[in-house]
Amino acid sequence: MPMKALELKIPPPVIALLAAFVMWLISRSTPLLDVPRSIGMLAAGTLAAAGFAFALAGVLLFRRAKTTIHPTKPQETSALVTSGIYRISRNPMYVGLTLVLLAWAVFLSSGWSLAGVIAFVLYIARFQIVPEERVLSAKFGEAYAAYKSGVRRWL
Repeated sequence: MPMKALELKIPPPVIALLAAFVMWLISRSTPLLDVPRSIGMLAAGTLAAAGFAFALAGVLLFRRAKTTIHPTKPQETSALVTSGIYRISRNPMYVGLTLVLLAWAVFLSSGWSLAGVIAFVLYIARFQIVPEERVLSAKFGEAYAAYKSGVRRWL
């Protein structure tokens, strides 16, 4: 299967769930980190809360702009959203999912499960973000190029 065939095919939340499952499997078969449970829970809770906040902020701004949040159909985008959380990251929903996966790795107390977070980031960058950027560049031209030059892809 050509690599391009994977572009915009699987919604990022599904990829995140698959990564979380693989992370859990990894944590079951590798040594765990010796982190006091209270510290691990606090760190995991903080990361998860930040992740949910990032993702929710992104979704709410898309809704306010009346543009699609459907990740497999970026061509349906009707507005370029550059305010709020989008001044910090061009992809706050993906940053949010990444932070939740980091929280999951901390909760699992598994250093090896970070491989799932890395795999998620690499997959999303190649098969979701790059194709989305092509669509947005074609649709919004110079406005998107200016936005891209001033705001980072992740953080």
